[in-house]
Amino acid sequence: MQKRTKVLIAGAFGLAAIGAGAGVAVAGGEDESEGPDVPITGAELDRAAAAALAHTGEGRVTGTEVDDEESYYEVEVTLDDGTQVDVQLDEDFDVVGDEADGDDGPDDD
Repeated sequence: MQKRTKVLIAGAFGLAAIGAGAGVAVAGGEDESEGPDVPITGAELDRAAAAALAHTGEGRVTGTEVDDEESYYEVEVTLDDGTQVDVQLDEDFDVVGDEADGDDGPDDD
């Protein structure tokens, strides 16, 4: 009986560890096959921010990413009403799409 209890406890801890690892992966918002998010820096950040803000017409840049799964650059803009818009840019800083909170998918502009 004591051996069975130990096996059950070990199994429960194993399942809890697996569940915790999955929770961290989901909470991190990163897909391991994509690699870590790399922020835009330097002159590219200035150009990407300017293009995204010109597209949205308002707001502030609250996040950036190079080599996003949907485009070359992604700039997250938080609008004055709190809505977040992800603006997708190509290598030339041209807008190729956007997605606001609650959108079903990116808009191809």
